[in-house]
Amino acid sequence: MQIGFIGLGSMGAAIAMNLVKSGNDVHVFNRNPLRAEPLREAGAIVAASPAQAARSADVVFTMVADDDALTSVTFGDAGILVGLRPGALHVSMSTIGVATAQDVALAHREAGLGFVSALVFGRPDAAAARKLFIMAAGADEHLSVAVPLLEQLGQSVGIVGPDPSHANLVKLIGNFMLSVIIETLGEACAVAGKAGIDPMHLVELLTSANFNAPPYKIYGQLIASQRFQPAGFSLPLGQKDNRLMRAAADALSVPLPLASLVHNRFLALRAQGIGAEHDWSPVALCALDEAGVLKQR
Repeated sequence: MQIGFIGLGSMGAAIAMNLVKSGNDVHVFNRNPLRAEPLREAGAIVAASPAQAARSADVVFTMVADDDALTSVTFGDAGILVGLRPGALHVSMSTIGVATAQDVALAHREAGLGFVSALVFGRPDAAAARKLFIMAAGADEHLSVAVPLLEQLGQSVGIVGPDPSHANLVKLIGNFMLSVIIETLGEACAVAGKAGIDPMHLVELLTSANFNAPPYKIYGQLIASQRFQPAGFSLPLGQKDNRLMRAAADALSVPLPLASLVHNRFLALRAQGIGAEHDWSPVALCALDEAGVLKQR
């Protein structure tokens, strides 16, 4: 299949590489062209613009950092909408706000183009290993094209429904839940450490019992060891998702007290100069610091 792929960060590069390895004809674009070199060496064609990457594509994927990045690569003289032929499909994998997803979906409908939101759960190593959990939403005729490609990229594809923005909301809800798990693990490790129980031993005990799930295992080990680099999912991106989750809840008049707590944790960390070079699991540092069990940074 002819595929365009736009956005070659840690996640996008791994996903695009798997599409190449699956035998698809892939045209890639990234603002920093150096990120495209491994894909070029693997057989992808490097495009000069999003429009060029989309021009010959049956399906174009985007995996970019935020709402502004998605609108930038979608609209304008060099955007996806200019390049895609009528009837082609755009699969957006970017974690963006619900309102932005609704606006982009509408623009595609008006242009006679398909649009599917396909959000992923998993870190870059899971993307490379095709172990992502994918949540997709869109019209049935568009999902029928997207899902076989998505099945090449992950271990499961969940269908949310016909409204693409609902997949974006499910992703934001999931990341909100992960952020609360991180805060919970920070508080748990703080209590254990203050009592003289090795936090790593605590995590091992709990993840061999009722908490035998990847988020507890992955983040538990990072928090117990207080090892927050390199960033699998950077702290500013986590802060952005928290903001988008609170905006979605505000639009629905739903209070989210735990999201507000995590928001304040992000602000405290950014005030200390913790940023893009760190994973988002340092949210747990606040609880550790307040308990007096934080290792010297």
